[in-house]
Amino acid sequence: MQAVRQCSACARHAAGGLVRNQDVSLLQRRGAACIRYLSTSEKRKSGVQKPGDLTNPTHISLASLSVSHGLWQVEDLSHNSLIRRAASVLTDSSSAFLSQATLALMDALTDYSKAVHSRITFQKRYLASLGKMSPSEEESLQRAISGWRAEAAERLNECKHYDSTWIHAVNLSKMAAQAAHSSGAHQASILVQTNIQVAQSQVEEARKLSAEADKKLAETKVEEIQRMAEYNAFLEGSEEHEVHEAYLRED
Repeated sequence: MQAVRQCSACARHAAGGLVRNQDVSLLQRRGAACIRYLSTSEKRKSGVQKPGDLTNPTHISLASLSVSHGLWQVEDLSHNSLIRRAASVLTDSSSAFLSQATLALMDALTDYSKAVHSRITFQKRYLASLGKMSPSEEESLQRAISGWRAEAAERLNECKHYDSTWIHAVNLSKMAAQAAHSSGAHQASILVQTNIQVAQSQVEEARKLSAEADKKLAETKVEEIQRMAEYNAFLEGSEEHEVHEAYLRED
């Protein structure tokens, strides 16, 4: 009853206007008493156990058994379950390795193709300008061709390096898929097999582009041989013509 009266007093005091600083501590004490009283009343009405019951060894044992039984139902720690989890982790790791190796190989193949096409562009420009260039222009084009030739060779070495890494990643992913399938992690096995197929398709497309670049480079080399032969023949004819004219002038 005292707590109820305090609650009423708190309400009247608060309704009277703003609370002054000196009344804050008094209101806090009265409010705490109200809360304790109401909480105790609710617990008694609902039949909540007394604090002493919580320290009863019988109650503790039953609670522990109930919690342990619930955890066993949620988390299966059998050998088969742990093996499946480990197989799933293995497929995730192998898929990450395969993804990174695929990206590196595709970038290397793309850079190689770009370098080859750049070399072809300058080489064709050089062949088309034979006999029409100044010495400085000819030297500039030759430097560009040599630079792109070196760049293509460097990118080709990267392709060989990442191609070896990619093959290892594919083989590892295949073994991970087999391990997941045999352990019962069928979903993980299917997922990594799909990743392998996607990676193989992407690399195949990048290899086609580099193969096309190599084909065009070979055609350009054939064109270069023919054009240089024609140009040399032209120079030789010009020299013979000049010698013949000089002979006639001497006559």
